[in-house]
Amino acid sequence: MRILFFFVLSVMFLFASSSAFAFKKNLQAVQIYTDNQLLDLIKENKHLSQVVLDECQLVQDIEARANKSKMPSYQFLWGDMLAYGVCVKKDIPLGLHYMHLAADQGLAEGLEQLGRYYHIGKFMQVDIDRAIIYLKTAASSNNLAAQIRLADIYQQGYGSPLDYPALYSQLHHSLTDDKALHKKISGLLSNLASKMPNKVVEQAKRTSYTN
Repeated sequence: MRILFFFVLSVMFLFASSSAFAFKKNLQAVQIYTDNQLLDLIKENKHLSQVVLDECQLVQDIEARANKSKMPSYQFLWGDMLAYGVCVKKDIPLGLHYMHLAADQGLAEGLEQLGRYYHIGKFMQVDIDRAIIYLKTAASSNNLAAQIRLADIYQQGYGSPLDYPALYSQLHHSLTDDKALHKKISGLLSNLASKMPNKVVEQAKRTSYTN
């Protein structure tokens, strides 16, 4: 009876050990994202969902890269996590602070998001003028979402006509394989063209206004 007891105990110990090893191995399987990987996730708006899919295992690494390394992509990710309370305690002011840090370093996605927030009044009051400033900067870095939103804003009568040629050029040279998006861009181009002399439109088609 005693032999059987020790045999069962040994089996249970081996099972527990193998389970702990497998769990540890699974935790180690999640690697921190490279800068290019993270930027691709941000562009596809999958960065927050990826952090959740990785079971919040990379929170400390993400914070370290935002704070110590001051990488704009990670400042943006960390800011978004804080603003929406993803894997961390929600802190909107601190989240926006990190988004501003990323935008200040020229991260187009950070600039576009802040411009969008000022446009729709997300987390802050609506401020069209500030929205345009952020969106114009993002648009000049080939951020298509910023270009489209900026065109929508201009279509509503905001902004300066002096800025129309630059945005027309950016949209004219934009690339997408999304048919619905392509149709929307065509409509925005037609609207912008109706606000400018033909010679200005033709010049905008031949000029590049992107970084």
